[in-house]
Amino acid sequence: MNFHRRGHALHEGRMRGFGFPPFAAGPPFGHGRGGRGRGRGRRPNVRNAVLALLTERPMHGYEMIQEIDSRTGGSWRPSPGSIYPTLQLLEDEGVVAATEDTGGGRKRFTLTDQGRAEADEAAQTPPWAEVAEDTINSWHDIRNASMQAMHALRQVMMTGTDDQRERAAQVLDETRRKLYAILAESE
Repeated sequence: MNFHRRGHALHEGRMRGFGFPPFAAGPPFGHGRGGRGRGRGRRPNVRNAVLALLTERPMHGYEMIQEIDSRTGGSWRPSPGSIYPTLQLLEDEGVVAATEDTGGGRKRFTLTDQGRAEADEAAQTPPWAEVAEDTINSWHDIRNASMQAMHALRQVMMTGTDDQRERAAQVLDETRRKLYAILAESE
């Protein structure tokens, strides 16, 4: 089977529900770049993270996402679908106040006097402190290795011969099987 047909067959298998199953594990707390909650760990408290950040300075929702991502070394990046509803709830409760930024049209959130006590308590043990340093390092190592593998694959796809692309597809298939074998091992 040539590479193009093989790729099509894999795509078709996924479309029918075969091939790659949904991910059973992901980065710590199930948050990677999509913020999906599919991990094995306990989900961090978005409300406490938002409040803890706001004790430091007023921020936009997107700034909060970036700050949490940075403080956890990329292992937890809450989605806009979790940050913005939390901010709206906090605003409805009178814990935070939103002001429109001049020129940008974004809302900048600040703590209200009513929200200061809850925020100070949240800042004592912010959710990102729950992410252990070794977990962050492990996640970075895996992410870096996968990015390097993707760069190598891109080079094979762009400049390789048909035979090289076919062999690359075989390596990927073997790698996928080995990764699932790792998950199947008992702990």
